[in-house]
Amino acid sequence: MTNSKPPVWRDYRFWNIVAQLIAVSLAAVVVIILWGNLNRNLQQLGIQLGFDFLQQQASFGIGETLINYQPTDTYSRALWVGLVNSLRVAVLGIFFTTIVGISAGIARLSDNWLVRKITTIYVEIFRNTPLLLQLLFWYFAVFLGFPRREDKISLWGFLGISQDGIELPWFSLSPEFSALLLGLVFFTGAFIAEIVRGGIQSVPKGQWEAARSLGFPPLLIMRLVIFPQALRVIIPPLTSQYLNLTKNSSLAIAIGYPDIYFVASTTFNQTGRAVEVMLLLILTYLTLSLTISLTMNLFNRQVQIK
Repeated sequence: MTNSKPPVWRDYRFWNIVAQLIAVSLAAVVVIILWGNLNRNLQQLGIQLGFDFLQQQASFGIGETLINYQPTDTYSRALWVGLVNSLRVAVLGIFFTTIVGISAGIARLSDNWLVRKITTIYVEIFRNTPLLLQLLFWYFAVFLGFPRREDKISLWGFLGISQDGIELPWFSLSPEFSALLLGLVFFTGAFIAEIVRGGIQSVPKGQWEAARSLGFPPLLIMRLVIFPQALRVIIPPLTSQYLNLTKNSSLAIAIGYPDIYFVASTTFNQTGRAVEVMLLLILTYLTLSLTISLTMNLFNRQVQIK
């Protein structure tokens, strides 16, 4: 006697597929309804959806640019300038906040009481105060509180600090960029410090004892034994902090740094194309976030124990 195959509706995999199809269909219906309402409302206002405005003359200046730009250039050129400025903040911010976060996280576990307490105070202050408030503090209380350029503070013979920002022999950083970068680095670094501390503490104590029994010094134990194992725990939440730093850079508008959000806001005010500009911003930040997530996921696979 042969067993008959059970009906397809008794297979849980069938119902999983059905549920996913229903969810996708409902999402598509909602998007279609919202898009239709948007088009009708724009038609009633006499506005036609389109991106032709990007080829019009921008007619506004941008105070800080890494690529050539003139007010006679198009809006698309202005948005590219803002994007480059945002990438500049994101890349340098991720680099420096990683250094600050890892250093502070390891220092939180130091046997030195003074180092441990100073790091704890740093983490608690920067983690529990709003980022916008910190940016305003760095800009108005710190950089604008420095002396003028002719009376700048010189450090180590090559570093100059004044109201005009930070001056190095090869380049200079504006006070707006410097305040934004420092604010993002120290704010995000406080969260990364706790992530690193938790990751290190997740490594079994037997790993420390085994390394000590082999005569390894503490720094070598951390670098070769403990930290590589802790990365499996550190990287997933670390990715979230990198994403937060990239998105939080949009607060640059509060201190006048011309990032993509700053330029897009000016473009919207001049053209009145709110929907198109918001769509461009969404696609920009979505692309940046997905790129960071993909890169960190690839790195995460490399550190996992096979």
